[in-house]
Amino acid sequence: MQRRMLSKEDEVTTGGDEMEVRREDQDKINKFSRLHQRETLLEDELKTKHKDKEDLDEISNELELADEDDLIPYKIGDSFISLPLPEVQSLLSSSTEKIEDEVSTVEEKLTGIREEMQQLKVALYARFGRSINLET
Repeated sequence: MQRRMLSKEDEVTTGGDEMEVRREDQDKINKFSRLHQRETLLEDELKTKHKDKEDLDEISNELELADEDDLIPYKIGDSFISLPLPEVQSLLSSSTEKIEDEVSTVEEKLTGIREEMQQLKVALYARFGRSINLET
């Protein structure tokens, strides 16, 4: 295969596909990247919270089989404290409600981030077309 230099006409036609990246474009690209990182972190946090909620639901179901008179070990911080069944059930229900609130908060944040990312995608694809890849 023979190598040759491009002629001036070839340089003009080849270089015509490239677009100059303006400062505002670079800012949008950087913002998209930051949002993508936050989205990934929030998705991981959401998975963890769903797992915690499943665990609490499973524990609540197991406690329905326990006797009313039994003392149930309940974890507070790093310690386990033996508490009566009704008190443990109320603590579990409040923990479940707290996690459900946290899940809804994280989901709202994710929705906002995804909407903002979509707007940035539209703007950046309109400017750069196929020259940029924003698929995550």
